[in-house]
Amino acid sequence: MALLLFDALALEASLFLAYLVRGALLPVQVPLEALLPVAWALLLFPLGYALAGLYPGYGLPAVERVRRKVQVTLLLFLALIAWNWLFIQEGWSRGVLLLAMGFSLVLVPLGGALAREVLARLGLWGVPVLVLGAGKTGALVVRKLREDPVLGLRPVALLDDDPAKWGTEVEGIPVEGGVDQVEAFRKGGIRYAILAMPGVGRERLAALLQGLPFPHVILIPDLFGLQSLWVSSRDLGGVLGLEVKKNLLLRRNWVLKRLLDYLLGLPLTLLALPVMGLAALWIKRVSPGPAFFTQEREGYQGRTIRILKLRTMYPDAEARLQRHLEENPQAREEWERFFKLKEDPRVLPGVGQFLRRTSLDELPQLFSVLKGEMSLVGPRPFPRYHLEKFSPEFRELRRSVLPGLTGLWQVSVRSEGDLEVQEALDTYYIRNWSIWLDLHILARTVWVVLTRKGAY
Repeated sequence: MALLLFDALALEASLFLAYLVRGALLPVQVPLEALLPVAWALLLFPLGYALAGLYPGYGLPAVERVRRKVQVTLLLFLALIAWNWLFIQEGWSRGVLLLAMGFSLVLVPLGGALAREVLARLGLWGVPVLVLGAGKTGALVVRKLREDPVLGLRPVALLDDDPAKWGTEVEGIPVEGGVDQVEAFRKGGIRYAILAMPGVGRERLAALLQGLPFPHVILIPDLFGLQSLWVSSRDLGGVLGLEVKKNLLLRRNWVLKRLLDYLLGLPLTLLALPVMGLAALWIKRVSPGPAFFTQEREGYQGRTIRILKLRTMYPDAEARLQRHLEENPQAREEWERFFKLKEDPRVLPGVGQFLRRTSLDELPQLFSVLKGEMSLVGPRPFPRYHLEKFSPEFRELRRSVLPGLTGLWQVSVRSEGDLEVQEALDTYYIRNWSIWLDLHILARTVWVVLTRKGAY
């Protein structure tokens, strides 16, 4: 009911905003009461969301929720516009309908995300889940589910055939006994189970899957390291197959991604110009020297690109860094792990700290996006010394896509993620790319910048 309420409010707010914008742009006013039938029609939209499996939508990743919400909203608005054109003689304002559709495509997914965040923080979101398998796979599943409470799958207990594990805890969740105790948990009201025992063998796994008395069972196969989004099951004459869609290998997806870069990158660049100008004046006032500087980074297919940034450090930044690392072994250890310092002696007071915490120092890279050397979303272009710490396989994977102005790493952990986390998140992004994932990351970027989460 809370999700439905948030969606209804977002839809009605979109209609009201459309009415206000339409009134501000055109002199001919639309009577507010003329939009009452549209307001009632919008209240039927949640029925479409329910049919798309979004109420409550436990277990759906954020990207998939956005995809379904946008597609259903667009389809229903197009149906509403067609109904108006075909059957309503007096007609509703088409301008208001089109504007309302545009606002809804943004506000409805954001409203749903906000609702889940609020419910998760209040402890009112999620369904209890039983995890079968207390080994490495089970521990990984439990940890990932606890790190992402908005997913809505809350592990409450584990079962395992190894008696040595009974009575222990895995990631804070108790191991209650053997797998033969599943019936007690079903009677206790649990409807979701995760079978995380990929090493038990095919026959044992099939027997477990067949005998589990839960309406929702998620099987974790021994396929770690492969992509997890945009994978669908296929029936090959009674044989189970998994179709893995490699989206970035499709030419049309490259074109769609570049189109998104230009459609959003051009207006963002125009809006960023006065901000960059004011920031440049502030930098010049605090520290003599140029307000901008360039760095060489590795780009698509290993080509060297030059990226532009607002200067946030002293002109002798490298000398200051070396002295600081020589005098502070703890700082050297932090630098070698993160390639960032929480207390960085190179950063300009005031302006440098502000620009870095808000990531506004990256705004000039919008020009690289328009030049086609970067994308709005992708793995960040790192300096050579940073890339040398990664494996050759991962570096080759990074070279297969355009570097990004923002990325999954930035909106997930930002400066708090070490090299291992950076590699894991960038790998996930490249293997699971979709236009929906890009839109999700762009929306998260705005939130992270406003809250300054994990930045220094």
